[in-house]
Amino acid sequence: MADIISTREAYGRALSKYGEREDILVFDADLTICTMSCYFAEKYPGRFFNAGIAEANMIGMSAGAATTGKIAFCHTFAMFAAGRGYDQIRNSIAYPKLNVKIVGTHAGLSVGEDGATHQCIEDLSLMRTIPNMTVICPCDANETEEAVKAMIAYNGPCYLRLGRSGVESITNYFPKYKFILGKGVLLKEGTDVSIIAAGQMVQAALRAADILEKKGIEAMVINIHTLKPLDKEIILMAAKKTGAIVTSEEHNIIGGLGAAVAEAVTLEYPVPVIRHGVEDVFGHSGKAEELMEKYGLTAENLARKAEIAIQMKG
Repeated sequence: MADIISTREAYGRALSKYGEREDILVFDADLTICTMSCYFAEKYPGRFFNAGIAEANMIGMSAGAATTGKIAFCHTFAMFAAGRGYDQIRNSIAYPKLNVKIVGTHAGLSVGEDGATHQCIEDLSLMRTIPNMTVICPCDANETEEAVKAMIAYNGPCYLRLGRSGVESITNYFPKYKFILGKGVLLKEGTDVSIIAAGQMVQAALRAADILEKKGIEAMVINIHTLKPLDKEIILMAAKKTGAIVTSEEHNIIGGLGAAVAEAVTLEYPVPVIRHGVEDVFGHSGKAEELMEKYGLTAENLARKAEIAIQMKG
């Protein structure tokens, strides 16, 4: 049985593991235990700074550190990073293209009982529209660790989206899996429909493919861990091979992965694209798994949308 671990937990351990470089500075907005930056703080207290409940100030501090040649990691909930800190991220980090990594944890509906005010389903949309920003949404613990290594090696602004709930570790079971910024990963071949997913919906996509296979439908499954820059090559390959696409994300269907994929195929190889995600509504307070069910973010619903996409093929 695969390990169950949250991407935020995997992130905290990875940052501590790879944070020995003296040019890495870490900032947090008084959420160290929640964001898991506490692991780094315990190991390297001299390079850790708690800015308090002042997200905009923290982002400004990170930008200042980056101007001196440091690699700055700053942490808070996705709602506070993408929402409250948007202005500072856009103008103080992305505009001058500084080497700051914004880490937004507790993203999506699976925050659960924290409710609609904390369930950030707009962050991918907000971040991918900012020039110079790299946007990453890992699906499991292994991919999160690989993302941390890649962000440290990459010189420029990044937004990393992490979740609160434990998720099944899957990528380490694929022998050909390799994490490269801006490159999607083909997890399963298929000829009838393509399921393109991000974050924990990658696991749902694989389960949906199993459901479809029992009906004689061969679904291709692609993991898009980097929404920007988007791997148009793998998306166009999927469009040409299967003729229909379903995207899946724990995010508003407006502006996120679904929109990015639709934009990619519209000009170069138009095929039906059905977006599976939060249907442009706010969330509610409740247990994570119950919310995912309520809003249709399940493998079963994804499989149904794949069948609809197949019917739409010319």
